[in-house]
Amino acid sequence: MSDYLGDSPVADSLPDSLVASDDADSSPACDCAPTFSTPTDDLHDDDAVLLVDASTCPYGGSLATSPSCRATAIGALEDRDADSVVVRQGGREWRYDDASTALLVAAGRFAERVGFRDDRLAERARRDPLAAAHEATGRAGPVKRAAVETGLTEGAARAADYDDALRAVVGPTIARSRIDPKPPADARLVSTSELDSGAVARRYEAPNGPVYHLDPLASTLDADSAQTLADAHDALAQGRVEAGERAPGRAVRLVADADDPVDVLTSILAKHTHGHGVLDDLFSDPAVSDVYVSTPADENPIRVVVDGESMPTNVRLVPGGAESLASRLRRVSGASFSRADPTLDTVVEAGGATVRVAGVTAPASDGLGFAFRRHDETPLTLPALVENGTVSADAAALCSLAVERGASVLVAGARGAGKTTFLGSLVWELPASVRTVLIEDTPELPAAALRAADRDVQTLRTDTTGGPEPTPQEALHAALRLGDGALAVGEVRGEEASVLYEAMRVGANASAVLGTIHGDGAADVRERVVSDLGVPASSFAATDLVVTCERADDHRVARIEEVRPTDGDASFETLFSHDGSSLTPTGCVSRGNSAAIESLARPGESYADVLDAIDERARRLESLAVTGRTTPTDLADARAGGVSQC
Repeated sequence: MSDYLGDSPVADSLPDSLVASDDADSSPACDCAPTFSTPTDDLHDDDAVLLVDASTCPYGGSLATSPSCRATAIGALEDRDADSVVVRQGGREWRYDDASTALLVAAGRFAERVGFRDDRLAERARRDPLAAAHEATGRAGPVKRAAVETGLTEGAARAADYDDALRAVVGPTIARSRIDPKPPADARLVSTSELDSGAVARRYEAPNGPVYHLDPLASTLDADSAQTLADAHDALAQGRVEAGERAPGRAVRLVADADDPVDVLTSILAKHTHGHGVLDDLFSDPAVSDVYVSTPADENPIRVVVDGESMPTNVRLVPGGAESLASRLRRVSGASFSRADPTLDTVVEAGGATVRVAGVTAPASDGLGFAFRRHDETPLTLPALVENGTVSADAAALCSLAVERGASVLVAGARGAGKTTFLGSLVWELPASVRTVLIEDTPELPAAALRAADRDVQTLRTDTTGGPEPTPQEALHAALRLGDGALAVGEVRGEEASVLYEAMRVGANASAVLGTIHGDGAADVRERVVSDLGVPASSFAATDLVVTCERADDHRVARIEEVRPTDGDASFETLFSHDGSSLTPTGCVSRGNSAAIESLARPGESYADVLDAIDERARRLESLAVTGRTTPTDLADARAGGVSQC
């Protein structure tokens, strides 16, 4: 039996998957120009890309709506397979996803195989592969086998129509990211927000969970404006305008027509040349706290954490986008980030927020990956932490008095446990007259806010990768020569620990010494400091308190322990412990057995006097928390109002 059905009723009844305006003989021909290329930004990537230039095509190169454009692309794929298909037109790019590219490639293979047997079906496969797959499946023999073996049957079975079959992520050619403009299937819109960057953020509840959907300002541009944006970018790249902060505006005005939205185009161009691209959009949403780019960056959607909930976005980087982002971060931070130094830890400004960046690359990972975390610009004080349940008022009062009276306090915990946040709150408990030196490799402590409050603050930036900044050890030596005052070390983790503990042991610093360190409790911290960092056990005993933070349902203080010198080493006593519902005292302090309380007594004060001071301070902190007066200004006003500082 022949495979050819010709004009039989069976053939006539086959569905047309698409009715398009360019089917008629009188319609203008497609003018798309297909070429094959391989990426040039990754020497190890030999994937072939079918690049379709649709700049003069009357149908705009739309593979989802134009059979003629489909025929041009699939015709090119009869000669050669491609790993991805990209259409460019008017300063914009449509990058078709893996399933869409697979369908187009399968159609090309099918058309090549059946062309000598059935020209009509081959042409139908080029223009309407979904209908061709339906027809071929109804056949018997070689045509049906060809549809199965080339993957056309499988590809067509996954889609109901071309909107579904040929999904593309879209963006301006100047951007290193693309968005899927369509909302998730079967999703319910939960919220819509207009962002300061001009983007619109929508949150959907889909069958597989929540989805964050971003529509950047560039997605609203018409074809003429998108082309103007591309021309302005070319003007910048060619050096046709003077470089500098105003260069994007000059470039846009150089190429724009009177009807172009010059201000909008300038904003978009600046974001993608002087800013961080889509990161600026994401962090302009105050609900976004974290952004994750996972390897391989061009295949995985960017993920965000919104109001504490992790979810995928409709955004992904283009091939080479992660490399461009890494280059931008190197330029902005001055940090080394390469195979020789495959980790990055820095801070950048994105979307009007201060953002901490952690990056990895080969050989530490299979490729480039990033984690971006918003740094809260609002300084958190101890009353604020009492208010949000991180610490109890009586435990906060003990920490407050200890810091004010020059104790040595380490804040311990795992990554993301809130150590730096708690350390930042302790710095506000230092007397306003005390000079404070902040030592950090990544600036997170509230130096600017402290200065704004008329505090005497000196920051020292450190580096552990051989950069121009001093090492933490050198910075600490310098801090000890800067005069008496308090020290706050962003993270104790290396050779600087010996210098820090020697200063604590001999009393080289007249005020509090504070720092964060990785560890789970005082015993674990002691093991890290003594065994890993080489500090003598007798020097570690100069620590007064270890405050351990943890992240359970939320950030919280898990326990507060005092360190007691014992025969050249140290032992530990728990003063407060979290029982799962609240941070409660163990009774050591109230029984009069706390060495830390004794050490806080000033000349002429008794143990009971110190307890009274802590109780009074606890009442003040509780009052501030309950009434919502938790800013540094509120704290200063409460002190100035005559509340005893003991």
